[in-house]
Amino acid sequence: MNATAQKPEAVGHMAGFNIPDPLSLPSLKGEVSDEEWRLRCDLAATYRLVALHGWDDMIFTHISVRCPDEGGKARFLINPYGVFFDEMTASSLLKIDVDGNVVGETPYFSNPAGFTIHSALHMSRDDAHAVLHVHTPYGVAVSAQQDGLKRYSQFAMIVHDDVAYHDYEGIATDHDERERLVRDMGNHGFLILRNHGTLTVGANCATAFMRMYFLEQACRAQILAQSDTKEPREEPPAMSAKVMQQGAPAFVAGLGDNLAWPGLLRKLNRENPGYDV
Repeated sequence: MNATAQKPEAVGHMAGFNIPDPLSLPSLKGEVSDEEWRLRCDLAATYRLVALHGWDDMIFTHISVRCPDEGGKARFLINPYGVFFDEMTASSLLKIDVDGNVVGETPYFSNPAGFTIHSALHMSRDDAHAVLHVHTPYGVAVSAQQDGLKRYSQFAMIVHDDVAYHDYEGIATDHDERERLVRDMGNHGFLILRNHGTLTVGANCATAFMRMYFLEQACRAQILAQSDTKEPREEPPAMSAKVMQQGAPAFVAGLGDNLAWPGLLRKLNRENPGYDV
């Protein structure tokens, strides 16, 4: 969640904002490159899948992807402020620069503060084409625990040794925090933001989503295991390292991209179609 946003020129009758229905927008298909359209469809699907899994937080948190280079300038796609995750469409997504400023015409507006975390990782890591950040109750609960993620479940052991931590610094509006985020995450694929939430990166939306699925399942299993009066059984580090190696194919091209992601899209098309307009 972030505190500031750019106010649009249009003024609505309630809080001073005019937030059009995403389905009322003309399609950008054919107006942008084929590659950008594909990324827009994947990102809109990711927003809706996050909502479908119950990981969304109303209009807060963000998922972003890097656009193809445009004249040497870095551009990114992100959600318009005020549009719910379960109604996101490919054409409603905003294109922004490294500072979160909107590029091109749109009836929507951005939340530049929301891109602070994302820009740090996009710009520092060539492999961070997609950045997914959520505030789920289970993820936030684990982020508030002194020892962070424990090796209580197979879900946890698959990701445990690839999880980094970043201490809480307040709502992410300070661009100086980006340097510390980059330092703390290093080359890890997963980040637990203390007292805040969770984050994953990937070469594409499919990988970032798959990573978040395993991290969210691990956090949920941990909180449920801790509901017992006895201390849960934790596996030793050696077992965690073994399971992480065994589970690595879930996050590389092949298993995640070619098996799980197409199935997720089929499910989305059955339960909440319309993201690809």
